[in-house]
Amino acid sequence: MQGYFERQAALHPAMTPQDALKMAYQAAFGAEHLAGDGEAVRRYLHAELAECQADPAESLTEAISPDLCRVNLRAWKAAGLPEEWLARMFLDTCQPRPEGESRFQAMLADLDEMTQAGRLPFSWDSWQREKRAYLAAGPHAVHHSDAYRQQEKPAYRLILGRYGRLLPLLTALDLSKRQIIALDGRCASGKTTLAADLARLAGAAVVHMDDFFLPPGLRTPERLAQPGGNVHYERFITDVLPGLASGGAFAYPVFNCSVMAIDGARPVPAASLVIVEGAYSCHPALGDYMTLRAFSDVEPETQRQRIRTRNGEAGLQNFVTRWIPLEERYFAACRIRERAQVVLE
Repeated sequence: MQGYFERQAALHPAMTPQDALKMAYQAAFGAEHLAGDGEAVRRYLHAELAECQADPAESLTEAISPDLCRVNLRAWKAAGLPEEWLARMFLDTCQPRPEGESRFQAMLADLDEMTQAGRLPFSWDSWQREKRAYLAAGPHAVHHSDAYRQQEKPAYRLILGRYGRLLPLLTALDLSKRQIIALDGRCASGKTTLAADLARLAGAAVVHMDDFFLPPGLRTPERLAQPGGNVHYERFITDVLPGLASGGAFAYPVFNCSVMAIDGARPVPAASLVIVEGAYSCHPALGDYMTLRAFSDVEPETQRQRIRTRNGEAGLQNFVTRWIPLEERYFAACRIRERAQVVLE
């Protein structure tokens, strides 16, 4: 956490011990103390956005921990993003965090170490006085200091870090038109989670490329030698592209890997935002059906850790020896990452 405190101090040099305690509380407990009336949350957000001046030069997000960030309202307003999206993100961040107490204590220890070493813009003595007075009442939410408010003029909402990862994608959308996002990317990079978040937050309809697993009868050496040949793109062309072009509701057959056959159908409701998520969603054979190409990336070690957690050690080895090489060959041959308009790190 020390790097997060240092970055916030560099961005906001008016930080005082009170502001450091506020950040520590937010990073540990999120916004759980504000859980309650969703309509009140929306009214307050609407009023604050109405009062603030749009500022496209301000950073849209500032990370305060590995899994939480602040969204600056002036930047949100400048981006022209819907208020309701931010309200839903914030309300999701109001959920209880059982690990909050232990996280908070660890952050206090970090702040002790950093302040004693002179790495924050306030003295050790002032930090100790503020901390003692604060802890006398137990961990609790506090406001920013007067000095911080006057100089930094904070206006933000706290959201989950995974929502912050979505924002480069959201700001790239043309919300005046129906949008179809093709979200390609490496396995275990979070594509399915991103799509689910878009569905919940923005009412997006979702098409899953995993539903187009190549059936055994087509798994010839010649087919698998083609970059991206291990997806049933022919069926996507016939079963999905017409529905996407129509703009209305449709359904497509789903290939179930557990029975290695078509098994049921997935409905796709009519929506102004549709996301096709999964590796091979930008396959050249599918053409330019999308209005936005996006690529979800992940570091190799993180990728392996996630696959091991999800699929076990044997599953990881199967991915390492089979699926990941097929994906990487497709990415390289078709320049999938290079052609993406948005890359989500």
